[in-house]
Amino acid sequence: MTTSKKKQKRYSIKNRPSKVKVSDSALPYKAGDSVLSFLRSLPLQLAAVELRDAARAIVKAREGGKNVIAGFGGHVIKVGVGSILADLIERDMITALATNGAGMIHDFELATAGKTSEDVDLTLGEGTFGFASETGRILNECAARAAREGIGLGLAIGKWLHDKKPKHLRSSVFATAYERKIPITVHVALGTDIVHMHPEADGAAWGAASMTDFEDFCSSVAELEGGVYINLGSAVILPEVFLKAVSKAHNMGKKLKRITTIDVDFIRQYRPQTNVVRRPTSEGGRGISLVGHHELVIPLLAAAVVEAAGGKDRRGGGIFR
Repeated sequence: MTTSKKKQKRYSIKNRPSKVKVSDSALPYKAGDSVLSFLRSLPLQLAAVELRDAARAIVKAREGGKNVIAGFGGHVIKVGVGSILADLIERDMITALATNGAGMIHDFELATAGKTSEDVDLTLGEGTFGFASETGRILNECAARAAREGIGLGLAIGKWLHDKKPKHLRSSVFATAYERKIPITVHVALGTDIVHMHPEADGAAWGAASMTDFEDFCSSVAELEGGVYINLGSAVILPEVFLKAVSKAHNMGKKLKRITTIDVDFIRQYRPQTNVVRRPTSEGGRGISLVGHHELVIPLLAAAVVEAAGGKDRRGGGIFR
């Protein structure tokens, strides 16, 4: 044996700190098990732990009377989980919502026509993409009314849906928020949405109504201490809007040092990671990033919230091991 090998020091694995334990392993799923059992069976590692922590943060915030704000992009509505957000509103797990122009359009079309998301590749060359008359006419009317009455876009659209009661009203996040008196704000970028192409479009009206919504959103964020902000599938607009609202809150003396932020998207993108997960929580909060398809992760997170709010499991313990 060489001299160098004689000098090597070793230790017993029994005394070594380790990051992974067999007790952390997932529990195999059994046919007929409940969602509760499935959630408890997840491994105690990485994203599975962060999913639990995100659910706990939301439930803890609401139990303490703190705000939980959900921002969502258009894709979230397109893949069919607007109904999940509506249910969380009904359960008093969300206190305010924000979206971009795409989220507004897809929610409106699903509620009024029962369908949304046209085939852009098929219609762009024909010059028909984005020119559905009902969508353009009614949403532009809502923007004009909002500007005229000094209210936000979210309130104007929610009221229109509530008053007209279209066939698929129950699918609408806007209608549910309006009925439960939960603020929902729309943050538009002029020229990004199909409704801006229509002859009824009035840039001044859209700008005024969206500015009103920004002020309302800032008011919600200013009271976010101890609460949670969730960014669902918005890569640019809502992370930027949220960061500005956080800055304004600090400027007004509303220190946000104990907030939890959660980003949910199918990839990790610069603005959500920087403007939602990291910067707003740098003074003592916590940022969580859940990566996965919206149609899977958002219902899973919502199920964890519902079960966490329900208290104990059938064996008398907490819902998460």
